[in-house]
Amino acid sequence: MGKLFLVPTPIGNLEDITLRALKVLKDVDVVLAEDTRTSGKLLKHFDIETPLQSHHMHNEHRQVEILVQRLKGGTTMALISDAGTPAISDPGFLLTRACVENGIEVECLPGATAFVPALVNSGIPNDRFVFEGFLPVKKGRQSRLQLLSEETRTMIFYESPHKLVKTLTQFAEYFGEDRPVSVSRELTKMYEETIRGTLSKMVEHFSKKAPKGEFVIVVSGKRL
Repeated sequence: MGKLFLVPTPIGNLEDITLRALKVLKDVDVVLAEDTRTSGKLLKHFDIETPLQSHHMHNEHRQVEILVQRLKGGTTMALISDAGTPAISDPGFLLTRACVENGIEVECLPGATAFVPALVNSGIPNDRFVFEGFLPVKKGRQSRLQLLSEETRTMIFYESPHKLVKTLTQFAEYFGEDRPVSVSRELTKMYEETIRGTLSKMVEHFSKKAPKGEFVIVVSGKRL
């Protein structure tokens, strides 16, 4: 029986990869990558020559059974995403579930993920929080926001630059303009930045300054 390793990769700064992650990526038979071009650069940087195979949201459904059979046959695999921890707003859950159902050992290494530093750095209570990732684009978006308007725990969201202002504006509408928020972008990279304030001030700021990079939004929960 083979084994599946879930291996976090740096979200920006390549020095954030762990020694253990490098060892696993070198030792496994194949590395399943969300984008082989992106992951190829990472492996090349660390002189890792393990074969890469594409495994992303558009092909994971039809690949799962094939990969499970290979794992049952003794193949060891590492699953990585373009950045961060697999299965956190990235492919990984379907294969992990299939392995668990088939008695195949799964091991997840600790490592980089964007929402943890954004939360800890926010100055917003982090003893209880809920990770929402990306909100639905259309269907279910308003009902989700309505439900979250009553959430008392700190909320964490991912957002792309071209949707940031729209999302912050909707947050202000559903959560209140004075709700505390922290917006982090380009974490661990050269232009890393965190801006804190109210939702109304964040809308004003990013309406004047075009958003660039990938964003993590940390919103304070509703006060009781």
